[in-house]
Amino acid sequence: MRLKNVTNDLILKTATTIIVFLILGFSVYLFFAGHNAPGGGFIGGLMTSGAFVLLYIAYGFQTMNRVVKIDFKTFIPIGLTIAVLSGVGSFLYGQPFLSHTDGYFHLPIIGKAHLATAMIFDLGVYFTVIGVTMTIILSIAKDEGEQVENAE
Repeated sequence: MRLKNVTNDLILKTATTIIVFLILGFSVYLFFAGHNAPGGGFIGGLMTSGAFVLLYIAYGFQTMNRVVKIDFKTFIPIGLTIAVLSGVGSFLYGQPFLSHTDGYFHLPIIGKAHLATAMIFDLGVYFTVIGVTMTIILSIAKDEGEQVENAE
């Protein structure tokens, strides 16, 4: 009888729980900083995908599929739709495609905040990048897992 190689990665799982929240917080910061400073939807989406990949590494493919019931493939058309609609919205005001506007608004908890319509486009990019990145990585992981099972 052969026992499977089961490890107790307590340190990895504990560190991952803390680090994932830091990565997700930083990705949100990058997303909102994108219209004024380096950042935006692309790098924010990559950071969010990195957090999910870290969770998959620490907890395993099967465990994460039970816990996270997200089909990342659906993020791609959602993101693309948001990005295209943000560009089409400028036509309603007689402006060229992907024109944007901005302004300062007083938000209840945050206070004075600078908001731009470019953030809507960034949101579309954010969802699209998460969808594409996670679909590619999980497809590779699934194929590698099947090859390992077939080899044994």
